[in-house]
Amino acid sequence: MRILCGVAALVLLAVTGCQSGVSGQPEPEGDSFAVKDGSRLRFRPVLAELPPGPATGAATNRQSTDPAEQQAAAAALDCSPGPDPLDGRDDPALPLVGCDRVLGTKYVLGPAFLTGSDLSRANARLDQSGSSMIGLSFTDAGSRTWADWTAANIGKQVAMVLKSRVLTAPMIQSAITGGETQITGKFTLPEARQLARDIAGA
Repeated sequence: MRILCGVAALVLLAVTGCQSGVSGQPEPEGDSFAVKDGSRLRFRPVLAELPPGPATGAATNRQSTDPAEQQAAAAALDCSPGPDPLDGRDDPALPLVGCDRVLGTKYVLGPAFLTGSDLSRANARLDQSGSSMIGLSFTDAGSRTWADWTAANIGKQVAMVLKSRVLTAPMIQSAITGGETQITGKFTLPEARQLARDIAGA
């Protein structure tokens, strides 16, 4: 089972079904997963988002720095469920054209600025209103990078990418300091648990 994003608690995104938000509120303990192998998870800024659509060919150059080639690769990319052909072999220093293989949304992503190694834990729980959420705890170094990046990118999306596959791409609602982050949206607690588990590499 995979998370199905929904409407954010504070921000509504004009995207095809995957609307979620990120805030900096700390969360109580819930189903918690320690990050085991953070090398496969990457945080990348969302440069563009394209609605689901049929693949128009072979997505040959998914890491081009040329915007025209990025758009062509996105149009050609097959986002049907299944393994990603890159399967984590993408270069984190280059842009990446990827997709959410559950919803079919396609993304043009910037170079990675954080990895799962900058996280210590991910958990899933119900908030005070009874809605499911995912909590992320960053390391000290990760907290500093995350605080700087979120402060400079309020209102923009960040993609959490596992093995070249977009897990979720929530919108930043505010600068997030202190190393604790919440991802909110309309998903069930089992879906939140699975996303937390995927993020942690558990």
